[in-house]
Amino acid sequence: MTVKHLLKMSDLTQDDIMEILALADQMKFNQQHKLSHRVLEGKTLGMIFTKASTRTRVSFEAGMFQLGGHAICLTSADAQFGRGEPVEDTANVMSRYVDGVMIRTFAQKDVEDFARYGNIPVINGLTDDEHPCQILADLMTVREHLATLAGLTACWVGDGNNVCCSLISGALTCGMKIRVACPEGYEPRAEILETARKNPDFALLRDPREAAEGANVVFTDVFASMGQEGDAQKRLRDFAGYQINWELLSLCAKNVIVQHCLPAHRGEEITAEAFAAHAKEIYDETENRLHVQKAVMALLMGEQD
Repeated sequence: MTVKHLLKMSDLTQDDIMEILALADQMKFNQQHKLSHRVLEGKTLGMIFTKASTRTRVSFEAGMFQLGGHAICLTSADAQFGRGEPVEDTANVMSRYVDGVMIRTFAQKDVEDFARYGNIPVINGLTDDEHPCQILADLMTVREHLATLAGLTACWVGDGNNVCCSLISGALTCGMKIRVACPEGYEPRAEILETARKNPDFALLRDPREAAEGANVVFTDVFASMGQEGDAQKRLRDFAGYQINWELLSLCAKNVIVQHCLPAHRGEEITAEAFAAHAKEIYDETENRLHVQKAVMALLMGEQD
């Protein structure tokens, strides 16, 4: 890989993404056929959580075990990070204890500062700005189900949040077309839009029906992410009509797949019927978090040639 850390999707080249996905495919094959891939034997991953997690913690911890290593989980109650200790101090100390760090937190700056001050690989497990591990899993799943990435049309319906921002970068890097449909005031962050608008394969729309026309894959997420629960009722009103349902999916390509990073609020951003019809690829997407993260850890923390 051309990077020492996984901080945001826009840091990755197309070759980087393809290298991660190829190794993730191999990791998945090995696990399915009970083949050992203990390439991080004796190594330790430190996991720092200032945001709660189910899938991120389980997939990273299980993945590190399957690679032959060990993971240590530190929550806000366990670590000084996030409770007043400077990032510089935590990064320097952790660099002397572990071989890599995964951080799931609020501020993107904290992850980038950790990489700046430490001397071990840093993996962004989620911030308010980015969710690169999720998008790598999404791209892996799309390729599994549709055999390719380049030339496909992706559609995002909902909030222009961290997942959406990482998706825009990842999709365009892989040669996909992407249309984002969101209400006014809920657009992806400015720096992502500034770059994306230079690419003719990107479109920002208000009408989800227009975004879904002929799409090969439709993405969505909850309307109120973690930390936004106080705005949930307002968001439900603002996102009225931005739902994955039979009407919207009927406008897509015949073999359309649906991706949802979970947890899903059935009846809000996606109907229960649409979720059930596409549960196979959604749960494949969730499983693939494990495999792409194992690939990322192996590439960043393993012995380099």
